[in-house]
Amino acid sequence: MNRPIRSAWMEVIPLSLSELWFLLIAVLFVGFFFLEGFDFGVGMSTGIIAKTDRERRTLINSIGPFWDGNEVWLITAGGAMFAAFPHWYATLFSGFYLPLVVVLLALIGRGVAFEFRSKMKQQRWRKTWDIIIVVSSALLPFLFGVVFATLMKGLPIDGEMQLRAGFLDIVNPYTVIGGLSVTLLCLVHGLLFATLRTVGDLRARALKTAQKLMLPLAALLAVYALMTYFMTDVFAVRGWALWIMVVLGAVSLALAAYFVRQKREGWAFGMTGAVIAIAFSSVFIGLFPRVMVSSFGAAYDLTVYNAASGAYSLKVMTIVACTLLPFVLGYQIWSYYIFRKRLNEQHHLEY
Repeated sequence: MNRPIRSAWMEVIPLSLSELWFLLIAVLFVGFFFLEGFDFGVGMSTGIIAKTDRERRTLINSIGPFWDGNEVWLITAGGAMFAAFPHWYATLFSGFYLPLVVVLLALIGRGVAFEFRSKMKQQRWRKTWDIIIVVSSALLPFLFGVVFATLMKGLPIDGEMQLRAGFLDIVNPYTVIGGLSVTLLCLVHGLLFATLRTVGDLRARALKTAQKLMLPLAALLAVYALMTYFMTDVFAVRGWALWIMVVLGAVSLALAAYFVRQKREGWAFGMTGAVIAIAFSSVFIGLFPRVMVSSFGAAYDLTVYNAASGAYSLKVMTIVACTLLPFVLGYQIWSYYIFRKRLNEQHHLEY
């Protein structure tokens, strides 16, 4: 009598827990882009609005207590993908080996540049690290945008879950526009974060630059949304839900532009953050229950069901995650509260 009941229970668990872990991974990626998005933007802004070495140092220090903690969201998302969906992880990372190696090198270079810049007395080395910060901060969101765009557009995945992508499967007008959209969105998000953390002329230039970029950002996002409608099937799969997300994103961006003009930086930052959250949530909503779309046909799609780990593994991971997650979130909230004050150049004269 017990064996049939146990069998039925085991058949249900992989479905419910695999969906739960897909949701968790989506939340982790959304949190990463919301938080690390302004880090990328501030890094890019050091080459745009900073006029002196001290201003660059001020911008870097504005994200100093946060950037490494924000990257933990990416590490956790990758680890969760590896453990909960090993087939998704293997297919994605093997197919995108070169782009993801570049991502890894850019993350390493950016972190080293943050730490080493202030240690170098020679101006030549400081300029070198400054260039690395700007380039890596722009390259990373672009590459992430390209990767997520390819997930929606589809890739040549065969029946053995092998991804055999050529250059044009990854680099094409749709994915490039997706990468540029994410990069510009992160830049505006970072500029608005800088207005919350700096004072004086630096803060004024950050706000003015963000205001100038609002219209190009809106145009780029509109083009990308239209391309998504015509070049992918996500609107056909999740039509009404994605249209709601598009409307919410447009309203959030319009409110961000309004609050920037009103010089209400906190609300503007919250609205650009909402645009980021809506945009990346839309990716996962459009994909579900798929995790990767095969251009060879729906029969070869990777889903939350055929790419997931076993029931026992998912159950143990769920218990561990529920136990540790409150402590991680609590620590990060505490760090943002402690380092909430604005910075100015006088705080960093020793650099």
